Amino acid sequence: MKYFNVAGPCIESIHYMLDATARLHDELVELINTQQYFVIHAARQTGKTTLLINFANQINKEGKYYAVYCSLENAYVTPEPEKGILSIVNSFVMALENYSMPDAEKFKENINLSDYSNAFGFALRNYCRRLDKPLVIFFDEADCLSENTLLSFLRQLRNGYVNRAIAPFPASVALVGMRNIRDYKAQIRENQATLGTASPFNVITEALTLRNFTKQEVTNLYQQHTTETGQRFEESAVELAFEQTQGQPWLVNAIAREIIEKQLKKDYSINITADMVSKAIQTIILRRDVHIDQLLDKLKEKRVQKIIEPMILGEGEKFDEISDDFNYVKDLGLIRLENETIVAGNPIYGEVIIRTLNYNELRTLQSYERFSEYNMPKYYKKNTVDMNLILQDFQQFWRENSKIWQERFQYKEAAPHLILQAFLQRVFNGGGDVYREMATGRERLDLCIEYKGKKYPIELKINRGKQSIEKGIEQTLRYMDTLGCSEGWLVVFDRNPKKSWSAKIYKREEKLDGKTVNVFGC
Repeated sequence: MKYFNVAGPCIESIHYMLDATARLHDELVELINTQQYFVIHAARQTGKTTLLINFANQINKEGKYYAVYCSLENAYVTPEPEKGILSIVNSFVMALENYSMPDAEKFKENINLSDYSNAFGFALRNYCRRLDKPLVIFFDEADCLSENTLLSFLRQLRNGYVNRAIAPFPASVALVGMRNIRDYKAQIRENQATLGTASPFNVITEALTLRNFTKQEVTNLYQQHTTETGQRFEESAVELAFEQTQGQPWLVNAIAREIIEKQLKKDYSINITADMVSKAIQTIILRRDVHIDQLLDKLKEKRVQKIIEPMILGEGEKFDEISDDFNYVKDLGLIRLENETIVAGNPIYGEVIIRTLNYNELRTLQSYERFSEYNMPKYYKKNTVDMNLILQDFQQFWRENSKIWQERFQYKEAAPHLILQAFLQRVFNGGGDVYREMATGRERLDLCIEYKGKKYPIELKINRGKQSIEKGIEQTLRYMDTLGCSEGWLVVFDRNPKKSWSAKIYKREEKLDGKTVNVFGC
């Protein structure tokens, strides 16, 4: 019985899987047939390794080239090239042996490993002389190489490439990882724009990215399970899974696995519903699997903060889409462009970003001595929630604690938004759902609390001047209209340290066309 894979490359005989090569096949064939050196980059666990292994096998079966997949992971964090290049040589010998390549055992013959600046290129050149067909190499985890090891490795590839007309060398080489080639430069010389005229990057002709699954591909993947077991994914379940993952392969597989193996205990007689998908998503978010933890560890990086913080605030000018920082965060999968607006890579990542950034504060709130006052029974009245009372309590909490609590955050500009969301998560504590929509340039953050089937739309906004509140009210009314609600809430944070709390803290109502916006100043 096959299963949905969430760890490592997929194997056709035991995993439900899509043909990874289909997502890049034509481009790869063209680059290899024209003997190019290129980059493949994509976010973590999008199927890169599965693609490389399958494509190398396909090339070898066709017989026109020899193809080798080689992981450089063993050379991770080895900046000293005398050690790093030796590790690369050994990894490549192992790769040759894995593919039963001719004369694999002779790869290290007659090379001087102490001459690390030439050893690997020399060995590749000699090895290609022995082969009766051109060699294609896929170097996986190439972006894990650091500093002078990376520079020496790339320079040796470049030297062999530019001399191919004189001496044999691999016909085509792919450098594969999470980062595009432009970001390799930062690993070598962070503040230097150029590496000189003999740049090791100028032989790279193309940078390809591996896209997420389409909705049809998610449907096809889940259908494989239905065909094998008879267990059906309802259409609404597939739609929700795609909407929340945006086709991110690991998440698509993780949701199915969580439902089938954990929720239903492999009872294939039960159809899979949208409610099951929603429950699985919440479990994955709270469990913080390795995939999510590794990705969100990047939030600590300053260059990531520069892009993510304005998105949380809903503020920020339009980013330069060719800037290194923007594309680095995009390549990580943390963000994407939607109608020229920066949004979270998918709704699940968006939720986890917020929960990661306010995790410690939420835990502190759990033990906050006065927090016993802030509980659902206090706010629950006749199947509705008294949102006004919740926000009044938050105003007092913010007034008493904001100065201390803001200092806890690395993302200090976004601290008010994060603290209010932690407060709301703690109040509802599993009794209701907190939905949020972050996007750079909207000048606010959309929140929606759903409790007992009723929606409570909330806009969060920073006071940037006298027009902020008027604009915030208009935005809240539009958000209410989108959700079909007659009442909404606008929370405006005033960051002016010279203004008194009596001026910052207020509550008023704005009524228009039978709709009410409750404005809370903080």
